[in-house]
Amino acid sequence: MLVIDLDGESATATLGERLAALAKPGDVLALRGDLGAGKTALARAFVRAYTGRSNEDVPSPTFTLVQMYEGPRGECWHFDLYRLARAEDARELDIEEAFANAVSLIEWPERLEGLLPTRALQVEIGFADHPSCRRARLTGWNERLKDGFNER
Repeated sequence: MLVIDLDGESATATLGERLAALAKPGDVLALRGDLGAGKTALARAFVRAYTGRSNEDVPSPTFTLVQMYEGPRGECWHFDLYRLARAEDARELDIEEAFANAVSLIEWPERLEGLLPTRALQVEIGFADHPSCRRARLTGWNERLKDGFNER
């Protein structure tokens, strides 16, 4: 497990950018945390970095459930499953296609129950001592995280 203290939204964005640099098609990132923890802020920075479009409009897919983005390295699908009634309903969103061919960012992955691939990078964002600070706990991608976050 890698633990990273995030001092404000810019640090959350930097984490998203660094994870995007490590990501490749077929990767799944499970973004966990309470409402307001920073999952969407991290996803927004990730999508912009992964697609190479720093001004990309990246709205929260709370109502659409999924937003898809094209980039030079492949597709990135951003899911927000907060409103998902049943895990099986995720199949209607072509989530398995995303798992196979795109980078998948999933907010509220616990809604998937057994559908979440075991290879997923678990990113848990929690509140820290100061209201603007967060703490991220990353589990999975051991070698990639070791190489990508080595002594930075």
